[in-house]
Order: sequence, then C-alpha cells, then structure tokens
Amino acid sequence: MSTLPLIAHRRLDAVMAWRGNTPVSVRQFLGEVGHVAARLPPGRYVLNLCADRYRFSVALAACIVSGRVSLLPSTHTPEMVRQMQHIAPDVFCIVDKDDGGVDLPSFRYPESMPFPAADPAIPAIDCDQVVAQVFTSGSSGVPLPHLKRWGSLVRNVQGEAERLGIGADYAILGTVPPQHMYGLESTVLMPLQCGAALHAGRPFYPADIGAALASLPRPRMLVTTPYHLRALLAEQATLPAADQLLSATAPLPQDLASEAEARFGAPLYEIYGCTETGQLASRRPTAGAGWETLPAVRLRREGQSTWAEGGHIECPTRLSDVIELSGDGAVSTTFLLHGRHADLVNIAGKRTSLAYLNHQLNAIPGVQDGVFLLPREDSPDRIGRLTALVVAPGLTPAALTQALRERIDPVFLPRPLLFVEALPRNATGKLPSQITQDLLATLQSPGTTREPA
Repeated sequence: MSTLPLIAHRRLDAVMAWRGNTPVSVRQFLGEVGHVAARLPPGRYVLNLCADRYRFSVALAACIVSGRVSLLPSTHTPEMVRQMQHIAPDVFCIVDKDDGGVDLPSFRYPESMPFPAADPAIPAIDCDQVVAQVFTSGSSGVPLPHLKRWGSLVRNVQGEAERLGIGADYAILGTVPPQHMYGLESTVLMPLQCGAALHAGRPFYPADIGAALASLPRPRMLVTTPYHLRALLAEQATLPAADQLLSATAPLPQDLASEAEARFGAPLYEIYGCTETGQLASRRPTAGAGWETLPAVRLRREGQSTWAEGGHIECPTRLSDVIELSGDGAVSTTFLLHGRHADLVNIAGKRTSLAYLNHQLNAIPGVQDGVFLLPREDSPDRIGRLTALVVAPGLTPAALTQALRERIDPVFLPRPLLFVEALPRNATGKLPSQITQDLLATLQSPGTTREPA
C-alpha cells in the first residue's frame, strides 16, 4: 500500500494559513484536524459548507483522516441536496455558522480548540483512498458522481504547482469557493501539497480583494476568475502588487489578461480541466493561444474524439471539448481549445461556437458582461435564432448591434438582444443554465419592460 502525507510542510512552526493578519502554524492545523475528526458524527459522506477557507481545509482533512468522503456538488439548492441524500443517505453537513442553509443533519465547527500537542505527526493517507466525489449533470437530471482518490488529487496539484512555480514561500488568496473543484485544487490542496500558506477568506468585492491581497506577505498569488478579474480591474484605480495570477472557469480575453499583468505587475496563467479528470493543462494567454498539458499528461486523438491520459489521470477519459492537437501525430502535449461540442452553433450552414460569440460580445468597449444563449427548443445543429443578454449601461441597443456586426457574421446576430442590470453568475463566475434560462423567460414574458434590439 502506497501513501502520501496529508500536507507537505516540513516544519511544525511553518505558517500554513493566514486568517486576516494572524498566521496559523502547521502544529495548530494538525491539532484542529485531530480535534474535529474525533468529534464528527456517524456517517461516511459529508457536505462541507464551511465558508472560512481555513475551517473548510481543517474539516476536509478531518474527513480524510477519519475515512469519510466529501461530496462536492455544483450547487447546494434544495433539489441538489435531495439528490445527495438519495446518493448517500447518511450524508451530514459541516457548517461554521448557525444557519447552514441546507436541510441536512449538521455538525457545527467548534468555536474553541484545545492547545495543540507539542509534536503532532503528519498523517499518511492511502493513495487509493476515495476522499471526494464530484458531480456532473446526467442526461436524466440525476448527478453523476466521479470518485477522487488521494493519490490522484495529490499528483494533480503537485503537477500544477510545478508548472506554475509555486513553492513553500508563497501565500495564496482565492476569490472562488473551496467547494468548487477549481477552488479545492488551487486554493486548498495545492498550498497544502507544496508547503505554501492559504488565505482563510473569500473576498468578493473588488476593494476587499485588494485589501486581502495586500495583507499577505510576498510572494503572493491571486486565484480568481475572468468575472472577478474584470470587476476588480474596472473598479480599483490602484492594485497591490502580486507575484502570480491564476484564472479558470471561463475563457479569458487576451486584452483582459494583458491589462491584469500590467496592473498587477505579475504573469497571469490559465488552468484548463474538467470534473472527470481534474486539471489538465495551462497557458499564459499573453504568450499565445496554445495550451500545454501538466507534467506526464497527454492528449490522444481517436477519430473525432480526444482522450486525456497519463499523469494523475487514473484511466483514459474522453473530453467533451473541441480540441486541435499540435503537430501531425495522434498524441500531443500541446493543443488549441475551441470550446465544447455542445457549444457549436450551425445556422444556415455557417458554423461558430458560443465561446467565440461570447468573446466577441465581451470584447466590445462598454460591455461589462454578456452571454449568448441557445433557445431551449433548439439544438446545436438546428438553430433558428440566438438570444443575448448583456450588461452595457452606457450603450444603446443600436450601437451594440452595430459593434457586433463588425465582429461576427450577421447570421449569428442575436434576436433578441436584451439589456439587463446584471447576469446571475454564481460564486465562481459561471452562469448556471437553469437560472439563466429562467431569467430569459422572465424577460420575454408579457408585460416585462426591457430594451430589445
């Protein structure tokens, strides 16, 4: 049986987290992990709802050392909670505030902790142990679980740290929740597995992000999304220096990447991956459009499909994205990413992708946010019309339509083009499909005031 340590920090007095301006030592972390693990209620499956990233990390580690499995659904809606109870009837949640917001048995994170032992041991975890389940949407509406084993997760984030050059001297701030796979990998597991320090907070507003980043010692890294990054650059006249920026969850326009690098004085990298495989590749958008797989990972073309294999990937996995491998061979470690198969659009024999259309829409000066939508009754191969929702308070519908005409083929112009005050993005900057379609239905209902084009 092979094992890997719970954390990679070499000294018990090393700083492994920052809670505001207060450092947390490895010794204190291990003491809290043991204290929480000994008090968890019966039940193998856990929904970790701790908002404090440090407490989330302690609870996650307590579940790992006690053999429990953390469930990581995409949302925590009442329907999703019911699905989790169906999948795991003994599931309970861990919360760090009185109202966890879900109808499940709850364990309250302890407000006080005993003084840690002088010389606690770092637990060794079986590489084959299942420590988490993440979920994708099944065609029947039932979430499909994907097991995450300890060895695979560790190799994944160690490969990320190696690629990005993140070492034990770094402090890492995240604007994304730790319950999301990107947040889990890059703001919790990566610092734990390269000896770095994580920041306990999850600042949302631009001023709070800037203040939290400025409070961390250097070198420091900001893990964020295009949505948060755009808002931060638009609303903050001055920004604290950073040593590295990381983005994921949505394509990052090159002009946004260039501005971020200039204003933070740091390189910006993107991470590409999926729920099934975890992180697969990285790129620096200002250096080119190409992606490079993480160490030992490779992509293989088989017919019209692309498969990911090697490295931390336990078995070859078919990818749902449109990928162009570099070179003439069937296997490569470099590639171009053209979007998801489901995002391909075919109108009157002309093809494009929703990702391309969204990029062009959001690149128009004055557009703060925007998205193209396929009507529910249409399919990628038979589309009668497209709709777009846009946040652009300084533009008129006519001006925005004219700007789109200069960027995309007229057959893809949205009918209608609807102006909104804000898009219903979640904590990672993504637009949940159901919520977005509900907003569209409301906007198109009789009696609704809107600005169509």
